[in-house]
Amino acid sequence: MKNLLRGLVLKVLYPLLMFAGAFLKDRKDKFQLFIIDLNNRLVRSGTSGQGIRKILLLLPHCLQISECDVRITHNIYNCKRCGRCEIKDLIQIADDHNLSLFVATGGNLARRIVDDVRPEAIIAVACERDLSSGIVDTYPMPIIGIPNERPCGPCLNTRVNLDRVKEAIQFFGK
Repeated sequence: MKNLLRGLVLKVLYPLLMFAGAFLKDRKDKFQLFIIDLNNRLVRSGTSGQGIRKILLLLPHCLQISECDVRITHNIYNCKRCGRCEIKDLIQIADDHNLSLFVATGGNLARRIVDDVRPEAIIAVACERDLSSGIVDTYPMPIIGIPNERPCGPCLNTRVNLDRVKEAIQFFGK
């Protein structure tokens, strides 16, 4: 029943809110955040989390500090782990919990990564726009979305709450 409700939220309510957001542009991010939060609550209430073995941790490229001379979009393990951004910590978290870890530069690459990895669940970090559309695209797969923090504006030196990432991993039983 919870998965049916989640399907209605993602396949009916989300398009309606995005239609409304086309006219109420100042509210569009709030509508997307509402969908992400509602999805996360429904996933947490409808999925046991236990028994999920293959989890994909999907990150946006903008978590990497812009001054870095090493590009990690093709292989996150190219990171020098200097500590100037949170990539080093996210690599350690993924390694500690045996997660698949990838960085995507946008929605098309993210969808391809999901198709290639074929996870049982996803923990995704991104902006509200990319998260909400990605959650809809991957339904019915359980996905917990974590909006990134943007102290420098969109797509530049963003951050993520590492505790929220760890909580999502714990929920899925890793």
